[in-house]
Amino acid sequence: MHSRCAGAVRRWHGGLRRARCGEETRPPQPLGEGWAAASSPALWRRLRAGGASVVPGFLSEEEEALLARELEPQLRRRRYQDEHWDGAIHKYRETEKSHWSKESHEILQRVRDMAFPPGVPQLTQVHVLDLDKAGYIKPHIDSVKFCGCTIAGLSLLSSSVMRLAGEHNPQDWLNLLLERRSLYILRGPARYEFTHEILKDEESFFDGRKIHRERRISVICRNLPVSCDSS
Repeated sequence: MHSRCAGAVRRWHGGLRRARCGEETRPPQPLGEGWAAASSPALWRRLRAGGASVVPGFLSEEEEALLARELEPQLRRRRYQDEHWDGAIHKYRETEKSHWSKESHEILQRVRDMAFPPGVPQLTQVHVLDLDKAGYIKPHIDSVKFCGCTIAGLSLLSSSVMRLAGEHNPQDWLNLLLERRSLYILRGPARYEFTHEILKDEESFFDGRKIHRERRISVICRNLPVSCDSS
């Protein structure tokens, strides 16, 4: 089953590698939180104000194990795919899940309470994306037709690096360190003015430090495609 929200990619930029090469002459600006590095402090201030954030340690080890255990039987029935139909995701398997155990439902409710304002209608189906160790996600922007202005994802089993880059100016970029058991939230400009990607293992560096990629499961909540601002 393919997620309409995840699969309906508006556009992706194969040319982003030019920006990566340019970074070698301009080292990342480390930021105080320890989970973000940006091409400039001004860009970081803009994206942080617009709704890019990471909550390290959002899950306990027990909660991570609970979610992974509940998802494994459903994922095991699927084979890893070499490439998504839109070309954005490689070496992956995915599913959508709307029925959860009481304990897992309580975890997801914590995600929703933190990420979405009261009264914002949300997609009932939770998107689950399982990336192989060799898997990765190319830079893309989700379709506004199917996805709302906020995305909130839990990172299970492995840390990774998410890169955001300006749609019209890829030299503007923000790297987010998504540590294992963390929660990331993207809303507003970070969703629709910047591409986002999960870096390959061989490219997975944060602030000069290698972040080893293993198999990674992301559990993603989204709101319905309604008008909302960055607040």
